[in-house]
Amino acid sequence: MSKTLADLINFASIDTPVEKYPTDAERLVKGNPEQNNRLHFTSSDDKFFAGEWGAEVGCWKVRYTENEYFHILSGKSIIRDNQGNEQVLTAGDKVCVPAGFEGEWEVVEPTQKIYVIYEP
Repeated sequence: MSKTLADLINFASIDTPVEKYPTDAERLVKGNPEQNNRLHFTSSDDKFFAGEWGAEVGCWKVRYTENEYFHILSGKSIIRDNQGNEQVLTAGDKVCVPAGFEGEWEVVEPTQKIYVIYEP
């Protein structure tokens, strides 16, 4: 089926509700950060997602089963692998995280990002 302009999702104008939730206690490293998500798009096969995500200050363990691209809009976070290597993330950073990545996500300053996820 052919798609039209009416099918496009413009993040700047879409009115998607914000879901707020605590970080899973089993994954917490420090703090108790609230996270938020606005899921703007899901493909018909439920394998491709896009939206906006954010979190308050804290740190938790991550294990990516999905491939993710994200663009940091604001704040400061650190992504750290299980070997202790880390990358500081600030506004403007654009990163791809491959499925299989394991480590920690630490929010140093409240962070917001746009994300695109493919879950094979």
